[in-house]
Amino acid sequence: MGDYIVLDRDGVINVDLMTYVTKPEEFKPIPGSLDAIANLNKNGFKVFIATNQACIEKEIISEAQLSDIHDYMKALLEEKGGKIDYIAFCPHAPETKCLCRKPETGLLEEIENKFNIKLQGKYFIGDKESDIIAGLNHGCEPILIQTGGYGEKVLQSNNCPPSEHCFDNLYDACEFIINKK
Repeated sequence: MGDYIVLDRDGVINVDLMTYVTKPEEFKPIPGSLDAIANLNKNGFKVFIATNQACIEKEIISEAQLSDIHDYMKALLEEKGGKIDYIAFCPHAPETKCLCRKPETGLLEEIENKFNIKLQGKYFIGDKESDIIAGLNHGCEPILIQTGGYGEKVLQSNNCPPSEHCFDNLYDACEFIINKK
């Protein structure tokens, strides 16, 4: 059936604005990130995204606007020969205390249910502690990358992955994963 990998979006694939990406033109890929995803695809990986998007419940953007942003990201990725197989997003604000917002594992369960797969033991790449905790809690193999501005904080946390699972960017992390395959 192939192999699977889960990525966070903001700070991993695109520049984390520290606010919200509200329209396609604000989506700025981190250098090398789209090439990294295309390389994963070429090496037999299905790529899923699990992203918190509280901007929906906060009424900053609509689900349709989020879809436009994701369509733009997919179009940029297609130019590189890559694709995203599915995007799971949590529309809730943290205070809603839902089961889908990372560090909860609902987004990972959504992906599993949609594709009838198991993500335990699969890589989950993120730049925030909430990504790492969600991955750990679901039995994934978390990888930390440091392009989102949160890496230093995560490196100091008890949840930090081992150093061989910490990378400067998505491209380097994906090269590591491809070479381990």
